[in-house]
Amino acid sequence: MGEKIIHSSGDIVLRNQAIADQDISGSDDSEREEDENTVRGNWTNKREYLLSMIGMAVGLGNIWRFPYLAYKNGGGAFLIPYFIMLICLGVPLYFLETALGQFCSQGPINTWSAVPLLQGVGMAGLIGNVMVSIYYGVILSYTLYYLFASFQYPLPWTNVLDGVNCTSPQHVAVNVTSMSVSNWTRENRSCTTSNITTSLTEQYWDQVVLQRSSGLGETGSIVWQLALCLLLSSIIIAAVLLKGIKSSGKVVYFTATFPYVVLTILLIRGLTLEGAKDGIDFYIGSKSNLTKLAEIEVWRDAATQIFYSLSVGFGGVTALSSYNKFQNNLVVDTFLICIINCATSIFAGFAIFSILGYMAHIYGIPIEEVTKEGFGLAFIVYPAALANLPISPLWSILFFLMLFTLGLDSQFAGMELITTCLHDAFPKYIEKKRALIAIVTCAFMFLLGLPCVTQAGIYWVTLIDHFVAGWVVLVIGFLEVFGIFYIYGGRRFITDIEMMIGTKSVWFWLYWRLCWYFVTPFVTLIILVLSLAMSIPPTYGTVEYPAWGLDLGWCMAVFCIVLIPATALYKLAGAQGSFRKRLRLLCSPSEDWHPYLDVHRGERYSQERFHTGNVVDDEPSCRTCCLS
Repeated sequence: MGEKIIHSSGDIVLRNQAIADQDISGSDDSEREEDENTVRGNWTNKREYLLSMIGMAVGLGNIWRFPYLAYKNGGGAFLIPYFIMLICLGVPLYFLETALGQFCSQGPINTWSAVPLLQGVGMAGLIGNVMVSIYYGVILSYTLYYLFASFQYPLPWTNVLDGVNCTSPQHVAVNVTSMSVSNWTRENRSCTTSNITTSLTEQYWDQVVLQRSSGLGETGSIVWQLALCLLLSSIIIAAVLLKGIKSSGKVVYFTATFPYVVLTILLIRGLTLEGAKDGIDFYIGSKSNLTKLAEIEVWRDAATQIFYSLSVGFGGVTALSSYNKFQNNLVVDTFLICIINCATSIFAGFAIFSILGYMAHIYGIPIEEVTKEGFGLAFIVYPAALANLPISPLWSILFFLMLFTLGLDSQFAGMELITTCLHDAFPKYIEKKRALIAIVTCAFMFLLGLPCVTQAGIYWVTLIDHFVAGWVVLVIGFLEVFGIFYIYGGRRFITDIEMMIGTKSVWFWLYWRLCWYFVTPFVTLIILVLSLAMSIPPTYGTVEYPAWGLDLGWCMAVFCIVLIPATALYKLAGAQGSFRKRLRLLCSPSEDWHPYLDVHRGERYSQERFHTGNVVDDEPSCRTCCLS
């Protein structure tokens, strides 16, 4: 697909010359705000790029996914595999994708013009991003629902009691503390129940917000309140993306910074609650379960959380970095963004576990029994905590507005990835229709999200999260490293990076070479194989999925991956010559690979080479590169 974008040599030369002229004229003034790339545009300034990348990385996963995975996988013990995977997988892959996007100024599909045989890797990432964006948009609708519900006093989830007949004044007080109904009745004999043990916030989540059915097979009707919230979030995203990065870059000044203010306030409040110390101890202290480290699922969860949180594999990093100026210092950016992202996850974990400790103290049960729902963590635990804050509606509004802004940043990146790929595929038709494309794309994603706001919607959300946001990104990550370093050529890629950041010493590249050549692909492959072999079917609480539902989940995952071999076979069939010649050609950069190359690399990527079909042998192609 990528090499079909520009066919005529005239178009190639004109595009190359236009961008090269801008590069030469702007290379001596790093502070200039004019676009260096007149074809695709650039970030207005470095701040907007960093805030957008931080916003993409720091999202809802830092609030409701990382703390839940830590809670599920042994508390503080989970930090050990998490940091190991960050060093071995996260940082090297993030740097690789950033360098790819910045170097060739193209989206994740067209970057694979470097190795056309593996262009399906970019397509798989795009499809995976579409699927994740569907359920991410649904989670945004959950946050909007709670945000609007917060404009009530008392908060609606403090007074949800099915099957309970309570009229005493103490009822309201107990509701505000979010004690379970069964505990309350043991202390207040004027209230009767029928074995109700679910907390009030869990009741509100299941019965009011989700209106959850009994299983995936019982679709039920569309929950119209959630559908309207999904529509509103789609409209907001479309409005922000009307002018692409030029408009979204302005919005992130608020959306990327506001969450930290609210999260800090909530952490301070959580630490003042009784039982918070026990929660923190379980998170990082003596109550951490180190025996969990022997389970492969723990390591798989750590690896996929790194991929998921940093948005590695799906193409968002490549898409946003493709709007960088050519000589941007991407090394500093990589470490800064990765550190901020992981620090935020840990920071949010303290806020979460302080509340979990408090709730465990109130219930009089172990912390690990407080809640069992992954997606509901932010919508069960936090609402219970918010009910205890002074002027609870105000804090509830701030918290769910924070969740919404966190989700918006990540969703901006996901939708920008889609529009970037469309722009790169059809530049002549879309250049002046970016606003229309943004609106159509958001409308299409809204329609795809409607099944996820039915009464069985939460089961679909869980299914997509398990199968698409799990091992699919591991496959993509492995092929990214393998394709660039064992086919395109590791020495060639390092030379490409040095064109952007300047020549570096051998010691500088030691860590990167070690990871890219050996550690990253090896660890990724091992985690992938073991996680597939020991995979456990997903569940939602105590609800198990039917066999056809699990088969559908596997079909979604396989659909993403099958694009890789299918695209390779399609390109091999369309090439000319013997099989060996076709394979060699498709393992070499195609003619639309990076418009700066004529200026920065001279004859190595000359147009004559592309038109004659000759392959330059100064770099390995389809064979293993050496470290030397």
